[in-house]
Amino acid sequence: MTAYLDNSATTKPCKGAKENMLKAIDECWGNPSSLHSAGIDADMLLIESRRVIAKTLACDEKEIIFTSGGTESNNIAVFGSAYGQRRKGNKIITSAIEHPSVHKCFDKLADEGFEVVKIPVDSKGLIDLGILEKEVDEKTVLVSIMAVNNEVGTIEPVNEIRNIVKRKNSPAIIHIDAVQAFGKIQINTKKLGADLVSISSHKVHGPKGVGALYIRNGTRLSPRVFGGGQERDIRPGTEPMPAIAGFAGAVSELKIKDSLEKITALRDEFVSELRSIDGVIINSPDDALPYIVNVSLMGLRSETVLNLLSGMGIYVSSGSACAKGHKSHVLTAMGLDDSIIDSSLRVSLSRFTTKEELRYFIEGVNRALKTIMKR
Repeated sequence: MTAYLDNSATTKPCKGAKENMLKAIDECWGNPSSLHSAGIDADMLLIESRRVIAKTLACDEKEIIFTSGGTESNNIAVFGSAYGQRRKGNKIITSAIEHPSVHKCFDKLADEGFEVVKIPVDSKGLIDLGILEKEVDEKTVLVSIMAVNNEVGTIEPVNEIRNIVKRKNSPAIIHIDAVQAFGKIQINTKKLGADLVSISSHKVHGPKGVGALYIRNGTRLSPRVFGGGQERDIRPGTEPMPAIAGFAGAVSELKIKDSLEKITALRDEFVSELRSIDGVIINSPDDALPYIVNVSLMGLRSETVLNLLSGMGIYVSSGSACAKGHKSHVLTAMGLDDSIIDSSLRVSLSRFTTKEELRYFIEGVNRALKTIMKR
């Protein structure tokens, strides 16, 4: 038996994604910018794919640009906002637990002279809204906060950011990294009040190499790549239609409410069983996104446990797949002891996860605690 429980790193492409990709390869393989019939066919597929993504985010189709994934979406959002708004100020705000594709951008901007503020979090990974409101001012040009943390699943109060920016009369652009949230909880860009929202295909059973960035009408971004004018001149280059079509195919299959109910029930039973095992600590808060469970096996280094589990055909991670081999800055910011951090594992579910897979993981945990402890 195998148990793939690393869905926050990537997901298995679904049927709709694969079917759409084949259509793009076999039938609509032209360049969407070409004016002949092959190009027009590809362009129609591009238009339809954009419509599908826009509908899920409750926004206008013209507000969606396609990118190579969540990392590029975040880079475009952060650098584009900071450079585009620099005449208004040089203060930019994020949290202490952002994904590397955001916090490394902020580190780079700090090197360039921007004033960077990283809002601390509590033991559950929640940002301090009081400190955020105190820091936002008339010189703040960007606030970038993730919707769901990728390591522990904490759901951040991002709906409050727009109100804070308004109260402080700040010109700040609001960017939300929704890569781990999209497809799992409802993201309504209008209700969210964000100017920019990043999403990714391979987190929702689509292909790798494609993502999207919602850009609210009227939001000014400074482009970092120049070319033929595709994607509103923000991300020029011939669109990778098989990947984009696959992304749309995956999104078309989403049933967010039903899947959330199923995964919540699975997670609750799973966590209850884990808590009954001596030496196991749950690091994710009780109200975290149920798709992510961060757990520590006390006294065992995560790398050692990962190897044992992998040998059993159980696939999890020790944190963000984009921070391989590094100590978790998320768990550190939450104030957890090094012994907990060094033994942490991230178990991440998808709508296809089964109860049998989770039970097999628990079997692996018990084996690790019995065998490794004896060495």
